[in-house]
Amino acid sequence: MQIAPNKVVSIDYTLTNAQGEVIDSSSQRGPMAYLQGHQNIIPGLESALEGKVVGDSLKVTVTPAEAYGERDDSLRQAVPRKMFEDADNVTVGMQFQTMSEQGGTQIVTVTGVDSEHVTIDANHPLAGETLTFDVTVVDVRDASEEEQAHGHAHGPEGHSH
Repeated sequence: MQIAPNKVVSIDYTLTNAQGEVIDSSSQRGPMAYLQGHQNIIPGLESALEGKVVGDSLKVTVTPAEAYGERDDSLRQAVPRKMFEDADNVTVGMQFQTMSEQGGTQIVTVTGVDSEHVTIDANHPLAGETLTFDVTVVDVRDASEEEQAHGHAHGPEGHSH
């Protein structure tokens, strides 16, 4: 069965950055499942997997535009330390969930701390990065009606409710 829209796809993968450093891998937790055609994974990887079958292995290099986008400096801001309940324990690298201007939630990363301000960055941590995926297709199956309605894969490698 070929990978096509509304197929649940399970892949093993290793993700590296432009310097060849491993950023993520499914080797410790098992295959990742996603619903093809529903924007569950980055566009560059999803399009490269279209038409592949179980057993196919590929190496895909994805530009920032096909992944998490370029870095946007407007998503960085310095906020007063007093905005943090436990400001003395806020450190670079910490992540927090905040409300976006559109009313949804977003993850921000602390990129700087000084005596008066905490600098936060709402860019995805991999924004601006060229990424390389070494991927093996492990399974392809038809999505259930429920998975299609929810827009994601269910089950052990997918989303659970």
